[in-house]
Amino acid sequence: MRLAVLNSGHTLGTKALFALIRVVSGHRAPDVVKTLKYRGEYWGTPMSELFQEVMRGPSEWSIAERELMAAYVSKTNECEF
Repeated sequence: MRLAVLNSGHTLGTKALFALIRVVSGHRAPDVVKTLKYRGEYWGTPMSELFQEVMRGPSEWSIAERELMAAYVSKTNECEF
């Protein structure tokens, strides 16, 4: 389900970030980035911190193995990665 609100209501700085992503990658900002930036204080900051801990924190899995697993799960769930 895509929330229309994720396409509006962003600050000027966030809009500039989305434009930079589009220029550099040739694609629009992924929905997950829009979600994290929409209500950063409520959702974005806590989730970003959690993602960093899971993907970069201490683990028996290497960072590459964790990235590969994340890519596989995203593909399996038919999500943009």
